[in-house]
Parts: sequence; structure tokens; C-alpha cells
Amino acid sequence: MNKFLMTGVFILIFSATVFADATSVASGLSKAIPNIAKENISKTPVAGLYQVMVGAQVIYASEDGRYIIQGEMVDLVNRENMTDRALKVARKEALSKIDEQSMIIFPAKNEKHTITIFSDIDCGYCRKLHAQISSYTDAGMTVRYLLFPRTGPNTESYFKAVSVWCAKDRNKALTDAKLHDRVVNKTCDNPVDDHMRIAQNFGVTGTPSIIADDGTMVPGFVPAKELIKHLKW
Repeated sequence: MNKFLMTGVFILIFSATVFADATSVASGLSKAIPNIAKENISKTPVAGLYQVMVGAQVIYASEDGRYIIQGEMVDLVNRENMTDRALKVARKEALSKIDEQSMIIFPAKNEKHTITIFSDIDCGYCRKLHAQISSYTDAGMTVRYLLFPRTGPNTESYFKAVSVWCAKDRNKALTDAKLHDRVVNKTCDNPVDDHMRIAQNFGVTGTPSIIADDGTMVPGFVPAKELIKHLKW
């Protein structure tokens, strides 16, 4: 058997083994976590432990899917947080699937980067960030807002988010709501519930939560100059 054929056979065997392993993990996990796709399961450097992508979150599972571990995997030799690396990839992919038509966008004058922010109209630090929105856009960052009323559906913050979305000029309505407490009550078809589900999938628990275009998540308010340094742009 020539070396090229041998290589091909090895790849087929390896692929079949990985596929079988993923099937076993997915089958076990499906009893507690539905809709786990085999494509979202991969081996880790630790024997018998598999990485599983659940939305934009990462868990680790045993080969039979009976046990899961929630936490971070760190390679001490290479000084690399492997969980963080996987999360960045997952967030970036998830963001790419969100239609910008469902966001409220403040474009940069000379766009170099895009940041996506989960924001609550009644959050103090969200208001502080928005008061400085021009410092982000002037620094080349297009700001894309996803509405995330932390108090949940059918609350005052939720209805404010809906009203802002339903306004004729959403950018102005968002600024009026955040900086001047001016909200004109309106209703219409809106993406607020979808934004809340996305936030949950991303593991967002507080606002503002900033997602950089490389998938890095930065929780809390960070001034534009500090954000640039933090992300090494």
C-alpha cells in the first residue's frame, strides 16, 4: 500500500472514530440537554473529556455524556485559556448570524472595528457609556446595540426597550431614553425577546456587556481609550 493511500485510510479511520465519539457524547447529553449537534462536540487534550458548544457557551463532558464540567480549561505549559479561546470563536460565529437590521447601530466615522453591546436602558453604567458614544465612534468603533432589559419581560425596562425600537428614529429614541428619561410609549413587532435569548446564550448576566469583533467579551463599562488598550487594537 503506497503512503498516500495509507494516509487516506488513516484519515478515514480517525474521522470515523471522532464521529463515533461525538455520537456517544451527544446521545448521553441529549437526555438532559436537547438538540446537541455532533458537529458541536470535539476532543480535548484530556483523554475522555470532550468540549461541547451549547449556543455561545462551553461545557465539558465525559465520553458517555453522563458527566459534565462547567469551568475553564487552562494549558499551563502554553499559558493559554483554552475555554476562552473556544468562547471567542463561538461568540464571533454567533454574532455573524445576527441580522444587523435587528440592532440599533451608531456607525463609526472611520470604521476600524465593531463592538456589540448588550444594554439595558435603565442601567446606570449603560447610560454612562452612551453619554460617551461619540468617543467610541470617533475612535473607529461602530457600536451595535442589542436590547437586554435585565428585569425581564413585561417590566418597565422591557416596555421602554420596545418603545425605543418602535420609534421612528431609534437612535434618537435610545439617546432620549438613556440620557433624558424621555420615552414615548409605542408597540410594534420587535426583536427584544430575541435579544434577551441571545444574551442568555452568551451567558450575559450584567450590562453593559461588550463583545468585540474577535469574540472577546468585556463586562461592564469601559471608556473608549481603555477599551482599545484592553483589546490591544
